[in-house]
Amino acid sequence: MTRALNVNRMRARVAELLAEYRIPSAAIGVLHDGEITDFAVGVRDVATREPATTGTVYQCGSVSKTWTALAFMRLVDEGKIALDEPVRSYLPGFRVADPVVSAEVTPRHLLNHTSGIEESYGDPGEDDDVYERMVANIADARQVHPLGHTHGYSAALGYAILARVMEVTDGRRWDDIMTDRLFGPLGLTSTSSRREHVDRGRAATGYLVRSLEEGPVLTPLDHLPRSFGPGGNVSTTARELLTMAHVFLDDGRAPNGTRIVSPGIVREMTESRVPVPDPYLFGPEWALGLIVCDWHGQTVYAHDGSTVSQSARLRILPESGIAVAMLANAGPRDSFYRKVFNEILADLGAVTIPALPEPDPALALDPARYEGSYGRPGTRYEVAAEQGKLHLRFTLNPMEAQLLDKPEQLDYELAPISETHFLMTSDDPIEDPQTVAIYEFENGSARYLHTNCRVHPRIDEESATVHVMAVSTISDHDGFWDSIKQAYGRLPEGARWTVAVASADGTRAVNVIVHDSVDGVRSFFEEHAGRHATTDYFEADAANAVGLPTL
Repeated sequence: MTRALNVNRMRARVAELLAEYRIPSAAIGVLHDGEITDFAVGVRDVATREPATTGTVYQCGSVSKTWTALAFMRLVDEGKIALDEPVRSYLPGFRVADPVVSAEVTPRHLLNHTSGIEESYGDPGEDDDVYERMVANIADARQVHPLGHTHGYSAALGYAILARVMEVTDGRRWDDIMTDRLFGPLGLTSTSSRREHVDRGRAATGYLVRSLEEGPVLTPLDHLPRSFGPGGNVSTTARELLTMAHVFLDDGRAPNGTRIVSPGIVREMTESRVPVPDPYLFGPEWALGLIVCDWHGQTVYAHDGSTVSQSARLRILPESGIAVAMLANAGPRDSFYRKVFNEILADLGAVTIPALPEPDPALALDPARYEGSYGRPGTRYEVAAEQGKLHLRFTLNPMEAQLLDKPEQLDYELAPISETHFLMTSDDPIEDPQTVAIYEFENGSARYLHTNCRVHPRIDEESATVHVMAVSTISDHDGFWDSIKQAYGRLPEGARWTVAVASADGTRAVNVIVHDSVDGVRSFFEEHAGRHATTDYFEADAANAVGLPTL
């Protein structure tokens, strides 16, 4: 049997953990037998030392996807949208690069992250037509993988397409739909989908924790773009997040008795599942707006979220009638969440979170099956063997490296758990262990690398052999580097960016890109940065194309 939560003991324990992890504050809520208990610890703003309270509003990050999925499923429940009808049935002009995907992708594919459509939606702006523009901008978007072939998390695009389907079906903007068809019926007063609608006097200030010695640093990016709205921009309190979770524990009803969706829709959302290639860090399956976890034989539904400087965790345990939520103004830190939730769950006599698996020292793997490059525009992983051990190297883009105060090249040893799964640990004390899947072998080599829910196909580098130096004289410093940041996320398939350095006065820059030709780099670079600099292009040999000194 479950027991009552000892709030005073938990408050003291959370305060200890916040100090250990240098996280300024956390708001925590527990829904148990239909009743919500919530408390907050720490400060919502480091500069003012104003304490966090149960009314403090935090950013949900990707937990917003659960909110959006629930609102979407209300329209399904009403017969206005069908999960397995093509998106094109609702958006007749819908098109991506692959004509089969254009015709056959469905809302179900988008809800469970199996569409495979690359996040190539450009800059859709911040206006009310943002989701309409995102759909229009993906006419040339390629496939990361074939439709429905594997799970690969979509941070913004998939749920933005769903939002546009909602807009066309309902006749209103997504933000208004969320307010009128979900937040209002749930009886919420502190939850919103637009940062402009958050009461600044109650909003948590976001922080980066780049090292334990430095402690929390005010984030330079205090919100996500509006394009992330359906997938990342809901703000709420711990109590109101649990009010939404209540729907999944009470057959579709809100705590105030309002019927949000039918019991059949709750079953559809929780039982329609696809396998996740990396089952350990989050869960082995993905449902419709929810991750499906297996905790020692019990099914738990979940979603995690993070913005640049805030984080959210939601876990729903239907067999125990419990849901737990935590919102924090730094993070995410997986080990922090595990410690807090495990203490709460143990206090309630409920099942706790399983630990990550240990490596199997008896496994003798052939490194050649895994070695190679895996990536998508803006993200690249290299898997290589050294002294019989596999290593994963990850190149941060220069702006991210500067923001996080990390080297641009990160190196991790991969310890095998099985023939397709590895434990990845770091020497950095603020990085928690992660798991990686390298899987689906063809002609003796793996085709995909899956980590942090994202999938990265093997890169065919046969055509990307020319190292090109782009030497720029900058006329607009901010415009140039903003455009370079966007360009980095849109590298052509097979290309890679090896160097981005600037002179001390910011007037000159050298970038090195490996592509198929000088003309290929020139065309790509000028498209993005041509307005902000005059650039000369030179072919270089590989030996001189890395490790360039600062000008």
